[in-house]
Amino acid sequence: MPIHVKEGEGIFFRGFDKLVHCGLFFVLSVLYCAGSIRKWNTRNIRIEIAMKNTIVLLSYGALIEFLQARVFTWRSGDFNDLLADVIGTCMGIFAVQVTGSAINSVR
Repeated sequence: MPIHVKEGEGIFFRGFDKLVHCGLFFVLSVLYCAGSIRKWNTRNIRIEIAMKNTIVLLSYGALIEFLQARVFTWRSGDFNDLLADVIGTCMGIFAVQVTGSAINSVR
């Protein structure tokens, strides 16, 4: 039996879904950048790798929203979810760049 919780009730608040999208794409982008750093054996993420990662992750977010809007009848695509994905991705890549620069400046 599914549990139906309305937005704004309990621990959920208005915009909770957007916060989750942003947080998950933040974590996804940090992990994706960490994999890219290991793959290319660099000390920090280079700008061309960061741009490629951004394009890949934003394409993934857009694909998810497109599929929700057009394919899955029980889901709905939302532009605001895609915007939250973009913000989370950019925050994650920025965090990796700042952290990498700080770590490398100490060495």
